[in-house]
Amino acid sequence: MSEAEADDGSGSGGRKELDPPFLPINNIRRVMRSAVPENRKIAKDAKESVQEASHKCMEEGRKSINGDDIIWFLGTLGFVEYVEPLMLYLMKYREATLTGQAAIQALDFECLVIVT
Repeated sequence: MSEAEADDGSGSGGRKELDPPFLPINNIRRVMRSAVPENRKIAKDAKESVQEASHKCMEEGRKSINGDDIIWFLGTLGFVEYVEPLMLYLMKYREATLTGQAAIQALDFECLVIVT
């Protein structure tokens, strides 16, 4: 048995030492659940995508996931055609939040026209 397969004694429940330190899926589900209506379901793939984006942030020494990380991961999954419109929306959203909430409502309509 190699060192990577041995329990590291940290109480990780037998998790391999070289496994990436993912966020627990229940924590991700709880955060995502607060952003979607109660009658909607969240796909397991979506939760795993957030886990991957979280892992990328940890590798870069950051503690927070932002929109750029989610968009990056969508690109790695093959949704390349959505990356540019989403980056445009994110940029305009950030500009709108700096200028005020009224601009956000106009932004939502404008970007929906661009994406569809």
